Amino acid sequence: MEETVSFILEVIGTVACAISGIRLAATKKFDWFGAYTVGLVTAIGGGTLRDLLLDIPVFWMQTWWYLGVTALSLATVIIFRSILVSKDKILFIFDSIGLALFCVIGITKTLAIDYPMWVAVIMGIITGAFGGVIRDILINEEPLVFRKDIYATACLAGSLVYWLLRNTGCSVMVQQLACAAVIIVIRVLTLRYNLSLPVLTGADRTKK
Repeated sequence: MEETVSFILEVIGTVACAISGIRLAATKKFDWFGAYTVGLVTAIGGGTLRDLLLDIPVFWMQTWWYLGVTALSLATVIIFRSILVSKDKILFIFDSIGLALFCVIGITKTLAIDYPMWVAVIMGIITGAFGGVIRDILINEEPLVFRKDIYATACLAGSLVYWLLRNTGCSVMVQQLACAAVIIVIRVLTLRYNLSLPVLTGADRTKK
């Protein structure tokens, strides 16, 4: 049952992240191959870094379906371009879903190979956020994770909820769903109320 849930989360997360990357590539007028590449690295970038750090086989090299799902995501954006590309909130929705689900996947896979929870929290954040970093670099944008927008911080909050529920003896499914829900809710509140983290600024050299 747990393996089935994890598989479903991976499929949905891959689609969400791939569409968010392809959608942004479309706004930059990339060709189909360029858009596919951006979508693919958005979907697999964080998990690739996670697996390299954990010294385990890189997940997308074990099966072709990540490549296939990304291709289907590209076809979806092409077919429904007028809806998916023209509306900014669409990007926010897919990005938030992918962020939440990949964070959950990162935590779950790290715990499955007996790393401590604090390592799992870090791997969850990396899995959720790093693909978006690569995406933004490829399309020549300042990475979202480095802006004042609440992004990786939402992953941290969700990971801490996962940790708390794990200590209370809740089922793995409850831990996963609660973690994802917290991340998505924080992202929605961020948009709704224009929330942001404080900006670190240097000294004003114009003042004497």
